Amino acid sequence: MKNMISLLNISKMAFLGLLFVSVSCAGTAEKKAKDSRPNILVILCDDLGYSDVGFNGAKDIPTPALDGLAESGTIFSAGYVTHPFCGPSRASIMTGRYPHTMGVQFNLPPNSETIGKGVPVEETFISKTLQESGYYTGAIGKWHLGSVPKYHPNKRGFDEFFGFLGGGHEYFPDEYREKYEKQKKAGKKVIFEYLLPLEHNGKSVRETEYLTDAFSREAVRFVDDASKKEKPFFLYLAYNAPHVPLQAKKEDLEKFSQIKDEHRRTYAAMVYAVDRGVEEIIESLKANGQFDNTLIVFLSDNGGKLSKGATNYPLREGKGSACEGGYRVPMFFHWPNKVPAGEHFNHPVSALDFYPTFTQLGGAKMPEGKILDGKNIWSDFISGKDAHKGDMIYCLRHRTGFTDVGARRDQWKALRLNNEPWKLYDVDKDMAEKFDKSAEHPEILKELISEAEKWSQTHIQPRWWHDEQTGIDWKENKMPRFNETFAVE
Repeated sequence: MKNMISLLNISKMAFLGLLFVSVSCAGTAEKKAKDSRPNILVILCDDLGYSDVGFNGAKDIPTPALDGLAESGTIFSAGYVTHPFCGPSRASIMTGRYPHTMGVQFNLPPNSETIGKGVPVEETFISKTLQESGYYTGAIGKWHLGSVPKYHPNKRGFDEFFGFLGGGHEYFPDEYREKYEKQKKAGKKVIFEYLLPLEHNGKSVRETEYLTDAFSREAVRFVDDASKKEKPFFLYLAYNAPHVPLQAKKEDLEKFSQIKDEHRRTYAAMVYAVDRGVEEIIESLKANGQFDNTLIVFLSDNGGKLSKGATNYPLREGKGSACEGGYRVPMFFHWPNKVPAGEHFNHPVSALDFYPTFTQLGGAKMPEGKILDGKNIWSDFISGKDAHKGDMIYCLRHRTGFTDVGARRDQWKALRLNNEPWKLYDVDKDMAEKFDKSAEHPEILKELISEAEKWSQTHIQPRWWHDEQTGIDWKENKMPRFNETFAVE
């Protein structure tokens, strides 16, 4: 009897042991599944021209790190952002919505802390969605989405923020600090935002490095820190290069002494500095064993500024324009063994698609009631299909008294500039928008204009009354409302 009880006890202990092992294995499997979610790294340049990287044809600006990623990933030849200016474009990346539907269709004015406004807090940023699903999140560089505490990156889903809150910044700390101190001593109440100290999670820092190098350094630090955590990371690395002011390091300028145009030479050196930083980040990802499980997305926030050294060949015009050169940007995806290698994807892709695509890849839960203007393109992209077949892709830029509009569906794009008649282009065959096809396909043009008019009805009035080009108030100058610019005649 005593032996039988002992045997029963042994059996019970064995069962409990097996149960413990089972639960432990299940927990390990769950942990492993969670850890297998990809890191997501978005590298955003500021005012980078379509053809100012090697993978899109640059001959005078070497970008070996970016080219290596692009060529071992997939290059998007028709990658679009939603607006030809910085702030509205970035708002769309974060929210997955067209800026016009949120009232953020203009750049915030300089020193926007004085008006206390930003992208509405009712809009859940992709960073918050990923953070709530267990991602470690970081934003480095330029923000430009609101400068007061309620709009701060740390309040919008970023565990880490290092950079500046405004729309631009000077690059050499000794120089901008000296100007800052002069303005401060002179008793200036509002010091120009390009001169303000950088910050780390709300606290001012005394930077010593050229800004592009500083942001690359902080990105490496973030990757190192994130790799020690038992969770994937999302890093939004928003360089302000090559946005003005055109300022480059002496040793970088020397590499481009053959370029005679001063603007182009400095611009080239600034792009080169970005590429150098990307190489450092790649090395950090590899050293930390994170490279193979990181989706890297690269793009510019809008087209290059032609008067400041950029080129957008073969696209027409540049920053600020509803032509292709204003919002069709260099873009690629890279993720070893996941993203097709050595491919060009010629179907349209929008920065609006990042939100739903990242949400799915990160196993995150879409916020309740979240409105999205893009779509999850992943399965179509992987299979080489057009995720936007039959969809409209818009660019609308308000000017004083009228609006420029670009409206694309499949290969066709309706374009209206400077209150002149609408024109129609086949942008698959005519990226440069040289050949107007409106006389040959009047019905297609009318359809596109009609769709654009319907879309315009979803817009709301701007949350700040400022046109960055003129400084003129929207209300005072009767800026166009909704469908006022959409008449065919």
